Formats: sequence, C-alpha cells, structure tokens
Amino acid sequence: MNGETVLITGSTDGLGRHLAVRLGGAGARVLVHGRDGRRAGLVRSQILAAGGPDPVVLLADLAELGQVDRLADDVARHVDRLDVLVNNAGVGFGRPGAARRLSADGVELRFAVNHLAGYRLTRLLLPLLRSSTAARIVNVASAGQHPIDFADPMLERHYDGVTAYRRSKLAQIMSGFDLADELRGEVTVNSLHPASFMDTTMVHEAGTAPRSTVTQGSDATLRLITGAASRLTGRYFNGEREDRANDQAYDPHARRRLQQLSDELIAAAHTRR
Repeated sequence: MNGETVLITGSTDGLGRHLAVRLGGAGARVLVHGRDGRRAGLVRSQILAAGGPDPVVLLADLAELGQVDRLADDVARHVDRLDVLVNNAGVGFGRPGAARRLSADGVELRFAVNHLAGYRLTRLLLPLLRSSTAARIVNVASAGQHPIDFADPMLERHYDGVTAYRRSKLAQIMSGFDLADELRGEVTVNSLHPASFMDTTMVHEAGTAPRSTVTQGSDATLRLITGAASRLTGRYFNGEREDRANDQAYDPHARRRLQQLSDELIAAAHTRR
C-alpha cells in the first residue's frame, strides 16, 4: 500500500477505524473521515503510532447531502488521485422499537446515510478514482437485504429499523453493480458483507450479542483492497467468498428505478438549499 491514497468513510469507529489503522500501518496515506474531530484525531494518532504516513482528517455528517458535497471538495483539495474508496459509514438497525427518523434533507435516515451518501460521494470522486492506475471501490454492505418497495421506498408506512437498514444495504449493492458495469476496465467496484454482528457500536445499540470480530470483517474487506479479489468487479461477497445477493439486485428494471429515485432525491435536496 506504499504511496496509495485511501478514503474510508466512517473511519473513527468499528470496522472503519480498524481498516484505517491497518492500511495506514501498511504504508497507505489514509483520509480519515468522521463527524467528531476528537475521535478522528485519535485514529490519526493510532496510524502514526503504527508507522504510517500522516493521515488527512476530514469531517462531514453524511446525513446531509450538502456536507457530502463538501467532503468531496475537501478530498480533491488534499489529493490529486484516489486509489481506494471504502464506503463504510452507516446507520444500523437502531434501538428496538425506535421511531422512524429523517436526514437533514428529509430522506429516511438509513437510506440517506447507508446508500444515498455513498452513491453521491462516489460519483463526485470519480475523476480522482480515474486518475489512479488501479482504483478500487468497496461498498461495505450486509447479508441482511430486503427488496425495495418502490411504492413506499422511504418506509412511510409500517416502518421498522431492521427493514430500513436491509433495504438501504440492498440499494448499496444494486448501485454498485451498475457502477461496476459503467467503469469496467477503469475502476473495480465490489460489495461485501464483512462479517456477521461484529463487535461494534452499531451492533451493541441494536441489543444484539456480537458473533464476530472487527478483525474478521477487516480481513474480508482487505481482500477486495489488496488481495487477488481486488481485480474482480461487479461482485458481491459474503465474508471471504463470493455469494449471490438478493434477487432484486439482478433486476435491471429495479436498478433503473433505484437510480432514478436516488437522482431525484439528490436533485430535490439541492433545490431546497
């Protein structure tokens, strides 16, 4: 990873932090992203202690598309190319029985952070990714996937956090398949479920007992960044093995509807500013 530049969204906690320290220690210049400057500074210190190059700290709340745009601008001010983008930041199930929440732009929160922010950020960073000779995009998704009901994509009826989370993660995979087709021969794009119920803040908040470690999830994710699997594209992995996503991910009509919905939500957010 010497000399490579890596952006990991949500790299101040859990899997993202673990990846940031491992990649930084391996010689990558890491762009540490988070919402809290103190926590981001701690990750920077850990990377330096591991012998890595001095990281760049970038702060943005991905629940607001205006801040997503600003994050892309900040990345471009610091680097002239991007070798790896890991769309890792996410909102989990939430506490059992928690009420439906909206982003700053009026979008259901899990769809906004888990899918829409990464969808927008990736598009804005494509010029930097194309400047690399072998750029990789990795979407940290989930084996928990639920088909999107396009009659009620924001779950205004019969809301529950688990379904919202699973829909957002399927959306992430679906848009990853489309982007892989578009960038074939230029940039690889893969999605994965890193490990089940890792020992993270997100899992504890949901009241679930951890079943795996962030090290296991990190190992699986690193295969798509530094291993032989990084040369593949348009795939979905469950841990370290290739797997099949929910059937809706392979439906061209559903993917077109998702892209249209995503673009409409982004346009509406810009209009409201």
